[in-house]
Amino acid sequence: MEPVEKLQLDALAYLQCALGLLGSVVLRRVDSAYGRYASPGLAFRVPARAAWALQELPSLAVPLCVCAGTAAERLRRAPNRILLAMFLVHYAQRSLIFPFLIRGGKPMPLYTFVLAFMFCIYNGYLQSRYLSQYAVYADDWVTDPRFLVGFCLWLIGMLINIHSDHILRNLRKPGETGYKIPRGGLFEYVTAANYFGEVVEWCGYSLAGWSLQGGAFALFTFCILFTRARQHHQWYLEKFEDYPKFRKIIIPYLF
Repeated sequence: MEPVEKLQLDALAYLQCALGLLGSVVLRRVDSAYGRYASPGLAFRVPARAAWALQELPSLAVPLCVCAGTAAERLRRAPNRILLAMFLVHYAQRSLIFPFLIRGGKPMPLYTFVLAFMFCIYNGYLQSRYLSQYAVYADDWVTDPRFLVGFCLWLIGMLINIHSDHILRNLRKPGETGYKIPRGGLFEYVTAANYFGEVVEWCGYSLAGWSLQGGAFALFTFCILFTRARQHHQWYLEKFEDYPKFRKIIIPYLF
Protein backbone atom coordinates (compact mmCIF):
# COMPACT_ATOMS: atom_id res chain seq x y z
CA MET A 1 0.00 0.00 0.00
CA GLU A 2 1.29 3.44 -0.91
CA PRO A 3 1.84 5.98 1.92
CA VAL A 4 -1.07 8.33 2.49
CA GLU A 5 1.08 11.36 1.71
CA LYS A 6 2.08 9.89 -1.68
CA LEU A 7 -1.62 9.58 -2.52
CA GLN A 8 -2.13 13.16 -1.37
CA LEU A 9 0.67 14.35 -3.65
CA ASP A 10 -0.94 12.48 -6.54
CA ALA A 11 -4.25 14.17 -5.71
CA LEU A 12 -2.53 17.57 -5.68
CA ALA A 13 -1.07 16.80 -9.10
CA TYR A 14 -4.49 15.89 -10.52
CA LEU A 15 -5.87 19.08 -8.99
CA GLN A 16 -3.10 21.06 -10.67
CA CYS A 17 -4.14 19.58 -14.03
CA ALA A 18 -7.74 20.59 -13.37
CA LEU A 19 -6.71 24.10 -12.31
CA GLY A 20 -4.68 24.51 -15.48
CA LEU A 21 -7.62 23.52 -17.67
CA LEU A 22 -9.99 25.70 -15.65
CA GLY A 23 -7.57 28.61 -15.75
CA SER A 24 -7.35 28.30 -19.52
CA VAL A 25 -11.14 28.56 -19.82
CA VAL A 26 -11.35 31.51 -17.41
CA LEU A 27 -8.56 33.44 -19.13
CA ARG A 28 -10.32 33.05 -22.48
CA ARG A 29 -13.32 34.86 -21.01
CA VAL A 30 -11.51 37.31 -18.73
CA ASP A 31 -8.40 38.96 -20.14
CA SER A 32 -5.19 39.07 -18.11
CA ALA A 33 -4.96 42.22 -16.03
CA TYR A 34 -1.25 42.92 -15.82
CA GLY A 35 1.34 44.66 -17.98
CA ARG A 36 -0.19 46.28 -21.08
CA TYR A 37 -3.65 45.01 -20.08
CA ALA A 38 -3.71 46.44 -16.56
CA SER A 39 -6.28 49.11 -15.80
CA PRO A 40 -4.64 52.30 -14.47
CA GLY A 41 -7.61 52.68 -12.14
CA LEU A 42 -6.75 49.67 -9.99
CA ALA A 43 -6.19 50.80 -6.42
CA PHE A 44 -3.87 48.04 -5.20
CA ARG A 45 -0.83 47.32 -7.34
CA VAL A 46 2.65 45.95 -6.62
CA PRO A 47 5.76 47.45 -8.29
CA ALA A 48 6.94 45.22 -11.13
CA ARG A 49 10.35 44.26 -9.75
CA ALA A 50 9.03 43.53 -6.27
CA ALA A 51 6.08 41.58 -7.64
CA TRP A 52 8.18 39.27 -9.82
CA ALA A 53 10.82 38.69 -7.14
CA LEU A 54 8.36 37.99 -4.32
CA GLN A 55 5.80 35.94 -6.25
CA GLU A 56 8.44 33.59 -7.68
CA LEU A 57 10.47 33.29 -4.49
CA PRO A 58 8.33 30.55 -2.84
CA SER A 59 9.27 28.16 -5.67
CA LEU A 60 12.84 28.55 -4.50
CA ALA A 61 12.35 28.93 -0.76
CA VAL A 62 9.71 26.23 -0.17
CA PRO A 63 11.78 23.38 -1.69
CA LEU A 64 14.81 24.45 0.33
CA CYS A 65 12.72 24.45 3.52
CA VAL A 66 11.13 21.10 2.65
CA CYS A 67 14.52 19.49 2.12
CA ALA A 68 16.10 21.13 5.16
CA GLY A 69 13.24 20.16 7.45
CA THR A 70 13.09 16.46 6.59
CA ALA A 71 15.49 13.59 6.00
CA ALA A 72 14.97 13.87 2.19
CA GLU A 73 15.97 10.24 1.71
CA ARG A 74 15.45 10.21 -2.05
CA LEU A 75 17.88 13.06 -2.60
CA ARG A 76 20.70 10.61 -1.98
CA ARG A 77 20.04 9.46 -5.55
CA ALA A 78 21.57 11.40 -8.43
CA PRO A 79 18.39 11.53 -10.59
CA ASN A 80 16.40 13.10 -7.76
CA ARG A 81 19.09 15.67 -7.04
CA ILE A 82 19.43 16.66 -10.69
CA LEU A 83 15.68 16.99 -11.21
CA LEU A 84 15.27 19.14 -8.11
CA ALA A 85 18.27 21.22 -9.19
CA MET A 86 16.62 21.79 -12.58
CA PHE A 87 13.56 23.16 -10.80
CA LEU A 88 15.61 25.35 -8.44
CA VAL A 89 17.88 26.77 -11.15
CA HIS A 90 14.88 28.05 -13.06
CA TYR A 91 13.38 29.76 -10.04
CA ALA A 92 16.71 31.14 -8.84
CA GLN A 93 16.91 32.91 -12.18
CA ARG A 94 13.26 34.03 -12.08
CA SER A 95 13.29 35.33 -8.51
CA LEU A 96 16.87 36.53 -7.96
CA ILE A 97 18.02 37.68 -11.42
CA PHE A 98 15.13 38.34 -13.82
CA PRO A 99 13.26 40.91 -11.67
CA PHE A 100 16.33 43.13 -11.36
CA LEU A 101 16.84 43.20 -15.12
CA ILE A 102 13.36 44.64 -15.71
CA ARG A 103 13.45 48.10 -17.25
CA GLY A 104 10.50 50.08 -16.01
CA GLY A 105 7.67 47.59 -15.99
CA LYS A 106 4.09 48.34 -15.08
CA PRO A 107 2.86 47.58 -11.55
CA MET A 108 1.05 44.29 -11.12
CA PRO A 109 -2.50 44.10 -9.72
CA LEU A 110 -2.45 42.79 -6.16
CA TYR A 111 -4.81 39.88 -6.86
CA THR A 112 -2.63 38.70 -9.79
CA PHE A 113 0.41 38.84 -7.53
CA VAL A 114 -1.37 36.89 -4.76
CA LEU A 115 -2.53 34.15 -7.16
CA ALA A 116 0.98 33.73 -8.56
CA PHE A 117 2.46 33.70 -5.04
CA MET A 118 0.01 30.99 -3.92
CA PHE A 119 0.69 28.87 -7.00
CA CYS A 120 4.44 29.01 -6.38
CA ILE A 121 3.93 27.80 -2.81
CA TYR A 122 1.65 25.00 -4.05
CA ASN A 123 3.89 23.86 -6.88
CA GLY A 124 7.13 24.35 -4.97
CA TYR A 125 5.86 22.03 -2.26
CA LEU A 126 4.43 19.49 -4.71
CA GLN A 127 7.58 19.11 -6.81
CA SER A 128 10.10 19.18 -3.96
CA ARG A 129 8.19 16.91 -1.60
CA TYR A 130 7.69 14.31 -4.32
CA LEU A 131 11.31 14.36 -5.48
CA SER A 132 12.77 14.36 -1.98
CA GLN A 133 10.56 11.67 -0.45
CA TYR A 134 8.74 9.50 -2.99
CA ALA A 135 10.25 9.60 -6.48
CA VAL A 136 12.01 6.28 -7.14
CA TYR A 137 14.55 6.06 -9.95
CA ALA A 138 17.11 3.46 -10.87
CA ASP A 139 20.73 4.52 -10.50
CA ASP A 140 21.12 4.45 -14.28
CA TRP A 141 18.06 6.64 -14.90
CA VAL A 142 20.40 9.50 -15.86
CA THR A 143 21.39 7.47 -18.95
CA ASP A 144 17.79 6.69 -19.94
CA PRO A 145 16.79 8.36 -23.25
CA ARG A 146 13.79 9.99 -21.55
CA PHE A 147 16.05 11.67 -19.01
CA LEU A 148 18.67 12.71 -21.55
CA VAL A 149 16.18 14.12 -24.05
CA GLY A 150 14.19 15.75 -21.26
CA PHE A 151 17.27 17.39 -19.76
CA CYS A 152 18.31 18.75 -23.16
CA LEU A 153 14.81 20.15 -23.76
CA TRP A 154 14.83 21.73 -20.30
CA LEU A 155 18.16 23.44 -20.97
CA ILE A 156 17.19 24.58 -24.46
CA GLY A 157 13.84 25.87 -23.20
CA MET A 158 15.45 27.87 -20.40
CA LEU A 159 17.97 29.43 -22.81
CA ILE A 160 15.17 30.35 -25.22
CA ASN A 161 13.20 31.89 -22.37
CA ILE A 162 16.16 33.95 -21.13
CA HIS A 163 17.15 35.07 -24.63
CA SER A 164 13.57 36.03 -25.50
CA ASP A 165 13.24 38.07 -22.30
CA HIS A 166 16.49 39.83 -23.27
CA ILE A 167 15.00 40.76 -26.65
CA LEU A 168 11.83 42.12 -25.03
CA ARG A 169 13.82 44.20 -22.52
CA ASN A 170 15.82 45.83 -25.29
CA LEU A 171 12.98 46.71 -27.66
CA ARG A 172 13.01 50.33 -26.55
CA LYS A 173 16.04 52.58 -26.47
CA PRO A 174 16.61 54.77 -23.40
CA GLY A 175 13.95 57.43 -23.23
CA GLU A 176 11.58 55.71 -25.65
CA THR A 177 8.02 54.77 -24.72
CA GLY A 178 5.29 52.72 -26.35
CA TYR A 179 5.31 49.22 -27.78
CA LYS A 180 7.26 47.73 -30.67
CA ILE A 181 7.13 44.50 -32.63
CA PRO A 182 9.70 42.04 -31.22
CA ARG A 183 12.36 41.02 -33.75
CA GLY A 184 15.04 38.35 -33.65
CA GLY A 185 15.37 34.89 -32.18
CA LEU A 186 12.23 32.81 -32.15
CA PHE A 187 10.14 35.98 -32.29
CA GLU A 188 10.62 35.68 -36.05
CA TYR A 189 8.37 32.60 -35.89
CA VAL A 190 6.03 33.06 -32.93
CA THR A 191 4.47 35.91 -30.97
CA ALA A 192 5.27 34.49 -27.53
CA ALA A 193 8.82 33.16 -27.87
CA ASN A 194 9.46 33.62 -24.15
CA TYR A 195 6.40 31.51 -23.33
CA PHE A 196 7.44 28.90 -25.88
CA GLY A 197 10.78 28.57 -24.11
CA GLU A 198 9.12 28.05 -20.76
CA VAL A 199 6.71 25.44 -22.15
CA VAL A 200 9.65 23.54 -23.72
CA GLU A 201 11.55 23.82 -20.45
CA TRP A 202 8.84 22.27 -18.29
CA CYS A 203 7.94 19.63 -20.86
CA GLY A 204 11.60 18.64 -20.76
CA TYR A 205 11.51 18.55 -16.97
CA SER A 206 8.39 16.39 -17.11
CA LEU A 207 9.98 13.97 -19.57
CA ALA A 208 13.18 13.75 -17.56
CA GLY A 209 11.27 13.01 -14.35
CA TRP A 210 8.59 10.80 -15.94
CA SER A 211 6.17 11.48 -13.11
CA LEU A 212 2.58 12.57 -12.59
CA GLN A 213 3.79 15.59 -10.62
CA GLY A 214 6.11 16.81 -13.37
CA GLY A 215 3.50 16.15 -16.04
CA ALA A 216 0.89 18.11 -14.12
CA PHE A 217 3.19 21.11 -13.90
CA ALA A 218 3.95 20.96 -17.64
CA LEU A 219 0.24 20.75 -18.49
CA PHE A 220 -0.62 23.64 -16.18
CA THR A 221 2.15 25.75 -17.72
CA PHE A 222 0.98 25.04 -21.26
CA CYS A 223 -2.69 25.77 -20.49
CA ILE A 224 -1.99 29.12 -18.86
CA LEU A 225 0.77 30.35 -21.17
CA PHE A 226 -0.97 29.31 -24.38
CA THR A 227 -4.05 31.28 -23.35
CA ARG A 228 -1.94 34.33 -22.51
CA ALA A 229 -0.04 33.95 -25.79
CA ARG A 230 -3.32 34.01 -27.74
CA GLN A 231 -4.20 37.27 -26.05
CA HIS A 232 -0.79 38.77 -26.91
CA HIS A 233 -1.05 37.56 -30.50
CA GLN A 234 -4.46 39.15 -31.01
CA TRP A 235 -3.25 42.39 -29.40
CA TYR A 236 -0.27 42.64 -31.77
CA LEU A 237 -2.45 41.96 -34.81
CA GLU A 238 -4.83 44.74 -33.77
CA LYS A 239 -2.12 47.17 -32.68
CA PHE A 240 0.23 46.91 -35.67
CA GLU A 241 -0.98 46.80 -39.26
CA ASP A 242 2.44 45.52 -40.37
CA TYR A 243 2.60 42.72 -37.79
CA PRO A 244 3.88 39.57 -39.58
CA LYS A 245 0.82 37.48 -40.38
CA PHE A 246 2.86 34.29 -40.77
CA ARG A 247 3.88 34.28 -37.11
CA LYS A 248 2.25 31.59 -35.04
CA ILE A 249 1.01 32.10 -31.50
CA ILE A 250 3.43 30.02 -29.46
CA ILE A 251 4.55 26.86 -31.30
CA PRO A 252 6.63 27.44 -34.47
CA TYR A 253 4.95 26.14 -37.65
CA LEU A 254 1.96 24.81 -35.68
CA PHE A 255 -0.12 27.35 -33.75
